[in-house]
Amino acid sequence: MLIGHFAVAFAAKRAVPAVSLGTLFLAAQFIDGLWPIFNLLGLEHVEIAPGDTAFTPLRFVHYPITHSLLMCAVWAVLFGAEYYLVRRYRAGALMVAALVMSHWILDFVTHRPDLPLYPGGSTYLGLGLWQSVPATVAVEGALFVAGLWLYLASTRPRDRTGVIALWALVVVFLAAYFGAVFGPPPPSPDAVAWSGLAGWLTVPWGYWIDQHRAYRTSPAIA
Repeated sequence: MLIGHFAVAFAAKRAVPAVSLGTLFLAAQFIDGLWPIFNLLGLEHVEIAPGDTAFTPLRFVHYPITHSLLMCAVWAVLFGAEYYLVRRYRAGALMVAALVMSHWILDFVTHRPDLPLYPGGSTYLGLGLWQSVPATVAVEGALFVAGLWLYLASTRPRDRTGVIALWALVVVFLAAYFGAVFGPPPPSPDAVAWSGLAGWLTVPWGYWIDQHRAYRTSPAIA
């Protein structure tokens, strides 16, 4: 899942308004932020295999450090604990931990059975939504629209930047999404990893958006 991860981050803002959208983006995409790094280090592996699923030309061969169920839970606990130690905001810590864990859950829905239960395990899970392009676009598109609607219903722009920055990011998300779905396969696994690192840019963009938008009750941003 691609934009679906950001959808849950948008939606989470309604439940924890004191947590910045940038932090929510970081939590929801944390696993995919680590994944390119481990690929470039040679600790995890992806292959370009058009037709492996209908939706993506990527075959995820080995990624137990970032995408096994056990390690996702570990990353979620560590992320939530660090947030709590810095902010002392229990609801926010629980939410960011849940967002990290949500990444595996959403990937479980979309991936074919390639998600390991734990490093070294031989059991792989995945419901395979990616076997259908129309079904994937419909499900992920609906999730993204719902998450964005919740964010819009929960916040208002402080100024013009609060409008432009948000909608510019939405355009970037959709362009990247449909480019990945309908564009040519990437030239190499390293190219996939380097492009994946661009996902980190959504974090400062999220902070920028939140600086120019106000929640209805105007809580402090963390």
